[in-house]
Amino acid sequence: MNDNRLERKSDQTKALVRQSALGLFRSQGYAKTTMRAIAEEAGVSLGSTYYYFASKDELVLELYRESVTEQRAAASAALQDKSGLGERLKAALHAGVDAMTPYHAFGGAFVGSALPPQSAVNPFGPASAEVREDAIGTFRQVVEGAKVPAFLRAQLPELLWLGYMGVVLFWVYDHSEDQRRTRALIDGAAPLIAKLVGLSRLPVVKPLIEEALALKARVQG
Repeated sequence: MNDNRLERKSDQTKALVRQSALGLFRSQGYAKTTMRAIAEEAGVSLGSTYYYFASKDELVLELYRESVTEQRAAASAALQDKSGLGERLKAALHAGVDAMTPYHAFGGAFVGSALPPQSAVNPFGPASAEVREDAIGTFRQVVEGAKVPAFLRAQLPELLWLGYMGVVLFWVYDHSEDQRRTRALIDGAAPLIAKLVGLSRLPVVKPLIEEALALKARVQG
């Protein structure tokens, strides 16, 4: 019982540090927020803050992990009554933007921290591999419930995730009200991608797609 109480207290402290960091990121910006300031805002020791998060990058990775979890849960619910690839993809992409909305104010700073190859929050790096696989899993759900050519089915979830990364970059720099331009991009791109996937069945198109997939495999090693 004592162990359970200690575990709950630890989880609460971690959540407090995370929420304090998020509040400071919003109010004074990512670059100006220090780990010491986060500790003071949370009312815990600096040592405790470093116990849960070794750096601001780890905090960002935690926020990324949370947004992926929220996206997957929302997308799973939205996909229940959708069968077409375009509609399923649209639902997943909107779920991702919904999950990231609280972080839009400092999205540019996050992109800057994610660019270095060695960064813990680089979405293509080894440190974020587990979160990346969870994110790709959302698009695997999208593909599983839709009609997709067999030769493309295994590769498509990762390709859709890569497309989603492009949407995220667009969203970061989208300063329209409620990021409506990003929403319009999703609404237009999702059915277009579905049509292109459908065209990949054609004999004249399939070899080109297969060649592109082979190139991707070579580049990835």
